[in-house]
Amino acid sequence: MSEMFTVRIGREERQYEKGTTYQKIAEDFQKEYDNDIVLVFVDEKLQELYKKLYKDCEIRFVTTGDEIGHKTYRRSMCFMLVKAIYDAAGEGTVDKVRIHYSVSKGYYCTVEGSVVLNQELLDRVTARMEEMIGENMLIGKRSVHTDEAVALFKRYGMHDKEKLFNYRRVSRVNIYNMNEFEDYYYGYMVPSAGYLKYFKLYLYDEGFVIQMPVKSNPRIVPEFEPQTKLFNVLKESVKWGDLQGIETVGALNDRITKGDVREVVLVQEAMQEKRIAEIAGEIAARPEIKFILIAGPSSSGKTTFSHRLSIQLRANGLVPHPIAVDNYFVEREETPRDENGNYDFECLGAVDVELFNTQMQELLAGKEVVIPTFNFLKGSKEYNSKPKKLGENDVLVFEGIHCLNPKLTESLSDENKYKIYISALTQLNVDEHNQIPTTDGRLLRRIVRDARTRGSSAKRTIGMWPSVRRGEEQNIFPYQEEADVMFNSALIYELAVLKPYVEALLFGIEHDCPEYVEAKRLLKFLDYFVGIGSENVPMNSLLREFIGGGCFNV
Repeated sequence: MSEMFTVRIGREERQYEKGTTYQKIAEDFQKEYDNDIVLVFVDEKLQELYKKLYKDCEIRFVTTGDEIGHKTYRRSMCFMLVKAIYDAAGEGTVDKVRIHYSVSKGYYCTVEGSVVLNQELLDRVTARMEEMIGENMLIGKRSVHTDEAVALFKRYGMHDKEKLFNYRRVSRVNIYNMNEFEDYYYGYMVPSAGYLKYFKLYLYDEGFVIQMPVKSNPRIVPEFEPQTKLFNVLKESVKWGDLQGIETVGALNDRITKGDVREVVLVQEAMQEKRIAEIAGEIAARPEIKFILIAGPSSSGKTTFSHRLSIQLRANGLVPHPIAVDNYFVEREETPRDENGNYDFECLGAVDVELFNTQMQELLAGKEVVIPTFNFLKGSKEYNSKPKKLGENDVLVFEGIHCLNPKLTESLSDENKYKIYISALTQLNVDEHNQIPTTDGRLLRRIVRDARTRGSSAKRTIGMWPSVRRGEEQNIFPYQEEADVMFNSALIYELAVLKPYVEALLFGIEHDCPEYVEAKRLLKFLDYFVGIGSENVPMNSLLREFIGGGCFNV
């Protein structure tokens, strides 16, 4: 007689035979969920669905409507896409498929080799993906010794992965397969192609975009909406990395271990300073500009950027005056509340837009104005600073999440405004098929800064991150294309510097905390990097805003 185990799911208990896959159990409960179940927590340990039941346990399902499940869907889709390209293009015509960075709601990809990337090829790739979905092609997994993985990827011509695993400290590597095609991916997969029904391919620039559903609507592929300015900044950053021979983490590790890391740091810092100087020159060439408006998501380095921009503006003969838009908060009792009844400090309604516009118009008219200072303890504005009056060479440098929102400066003429969008747009990838989300880079920055300046634990920062991201989606990202210029604050070497700072903080998260799964994922990610000492980072670097020791006291 077969051994039976008790499985608890929510308030329900069921009996299942030993060796039953979690996929079979998920199928029994799928009708109770709006979205596809793709992973499962077994006694709070995340597992793939192919795994088998071997004890009494408590199960919690993960769907494509959850953050972890959504990432699993996108990762699995990339695996199927890469195989489909090799299948559709023909043997020997593809040297490399590169999955670069997020564009619209998908990923921008390029294909290197003798194959011609055109609509005909994309149609063949789409047809092959749909064929794999129809067949419900299985996604298998095997564990191999790290040395075997290095030899395997050398044989497959996947040299980015070969480099990556040369620095791998664990003894084994998980390799995924679809029929004969094998690849490595950073994170879990769905069990088969039948789960990957929602996608669309679009030719774009020199490559194409694979468009996929968003977490809030996992069964609908949104329309492709190119963001030209953002795309061009990302493309420029990747091009710079390619010119330096640093496309991936493995290539960065090579440079670090060969002893020329100082040159990598200084060249990257010089590139950023050159770009800041160019922005300051553009502003100085337009004397009608009086208001410089800087916005960007959390941990983009806005404060250090505004300091460095101010120095370059002074070098161009201008007199900058930095002002935080937070000083224009409405009185605490007038602050809007969110759906949970808490103060919503991130919505535009939390800013006294009328006062802001009135004072800016008065300054343009040559009047003296007392800029408020917001007292966060009292929850009110105070007027105890010296009056400001704009001279011929004076410019006001504003920093705030709403600076690109036209409603903030609705009464000011566009000719008097210069809008800057800043974000840490990570140009480095793990390897050719595993991109690094820009949000991961910013989260790691914030964990380090919060611990240093606020005494906050990594657990607290990770727990707050979804709320921070929702605020960015509502208040920042919709307006990024409004910018006159975009500045990428990511440094190609920074994750190697952040590694020793953030690892200890992440290890401090207990295994039974909800934040542990994310901490474990980030620790695995950081394990790819060879670390760099902070002594290599210049005092005026944007990275100093997070690790400390900078010359701007931020």
